[in-house]
Amino acid sequence: MDNLRLQSHIILFPFYRPDNYEKIMYSISKTFSFCYGHRLVGDHSKCRHLHGHSGNATIVLEYPQLDHRGMVVHFDELKQTIGHWIEENFDHTMILAENDPIRTLLEEKGEKLKIIPVPPTAENLARMIFEQTEGLGYPVVRVDFWESSTSMASFKKSSASS
Repeated sequence: MDNLRLQSHIILFPFYRPDNYEKIMYSISKTFSFCYGHRLVGDHSKCRHLHGHSGNATIVLEYPQLDHRGMVVHFDELKQTIGHWIEENFDHTMILAENDPIRTLLEEKGEKLKIIPVPPTAENLARMIFEQTEGLGYPVVRVDFWESSTSMASFKKSSASS
């Protein structure tokens, strides 16, 4: 890059320096909204009862370069892949731990259930969405799972595991 162009980039984009270019990442996020039910077996609060939430999951992706369209990932592609998975597995679904004793009754009644090996906490649901997104090949760095408008849990991998 000639000196004049470099100087104009520094004025317009003071964070840009050729020596830190490799550290720059593009970041996008997509939020999915859904309704689900759960309960926390053995909990001592009101969360031990069957109840529902209007939840949101925000998936954050990062990548150091853009594709031929100038995107990290097309938002519509996320909607058709991980968005579809969330809709199929969480939306209007009762999410229960595999050891929940009410499971059998709800299965007999034909209720839509998602049985998981861990308690269906916001933390565990954030991790499930993270792992599914990663399994689809997306460069996911974090999932924020909003159980309500005031309560959110995140899952991300530490930079040491990268």
